[in-house]
Formats: sequence, C-alpha cells, structure tokens
Amino acid sequence: MTKNETIKNWIEQYSESLLRRAVYLLSDKTEAEDVVQEVFISAFSSYDSFEGKSKPLTWLMTILNRKVADFYRKKYKTEPQIKLDHFFDETGSWRNDDVLNDWDASNKETELLDDGDFNKTLEDCIEDLPSRWKIPMKMYYLEEKKAPEVSQELNISTTNLWKILQRSRMQLRECLEFNWFAKS
Repeated sequence: MTKNETIKNWIEQYSESLLRRAVYLLSDKTEAEDVVQEVFISAFSSYDSFEGKSKPLTWLMTILNRKVADFYRKKYKTEPQIKLDHFFDETGSWRNDDVLNDWDASNKETELLDDGDFNKTLEDCIEDLPSRWKIPMKMYYLEEKKAPEVSQELNISTTNLWKILQRSRMQLRECLEFNWFAKS
C-alpha cells in the first residue's frame, strides 16, 4: 500500500476518534477540526518515521497531543492579560469576602458529582474562564498532567501556574456560588 493510500485509510478510520479527543481537549469543534487536520498533515510529512511499533491510532494520538500543546502554547502567549479588579479593590483587599466563606457542608462532593445538572453548571463555569486560565485548569485537573509538564507545555513558570490555578478556582467558586448554590 502506498503512503497516500495508507494516510487516506487512516483518515477514514481514525478521524472520528481523533476529533472526539481534540474536542475534549480544546472545547471547540472548529479548532479541534483544524488540529486534527494538522495531525494528518504531520503524519503524512513524517510517515517514514512511523516504524509500526505501535498502532497507527496510538502514533496519531501522540501527534495530536503535541499539536494540542502547540495550540495552547500559541494561544496562551497571544491571549490578553487578565484583570482581577472584580476580586480586589485598589488597596489589594478582597472586594467581597463571601468568596472565602465555606460552602454548606450538606453539599457533599460525591453527591454533587453524581448530579447531572451540577456537572453541566460546572462545565459551563469552566468554559466561561478566560483561555489563559481555562487551558492550564483543564490540563492540570481534567487531563491530570503534573505541574512541571503543564508549565513546560505552556512555557510558564510553576509559580505562575499555581497562581493561575488559584485564580481559576476562585472564579469557578464565584460562578458556582452564583449559578448553583445561590439557586439551591
């Protein structure tokens, strides 16, 4: 089978799996489609380096992960800086100390995670995060990558990552307080 035929077969066989994974990682179908297209272009260009020691889908997923990391790295560098004015006043003090209050202990984590409506609200809150926060948040918490790996892929310091994650959690908490707990 020629290189062109093989790549064509791979596109037919693996596009759907790659697209599902890309949509999960990027949360945007259009961007995911572009990245999957880049995966096949890259696979075509580097086809001779595929030794067949792994399944083609495994090799393509590896390329996909690298393309997603490149996408995030590029997007992260071009996103505008985030302002935190809604959390802090001009002296640096909390505008609203409610964000520091404990949630009602009757809402146990396991019960919430079994609630489809809560999960939808949580997903919406995550999607509402600025990209500069959402990207590291997803990589660290959803993909369960270690901090050094996330920092390296986004080309940021670990200290910066921890600050981003902290700010993301604060904004998620505020979003959940407003969109879930205040309505309960």
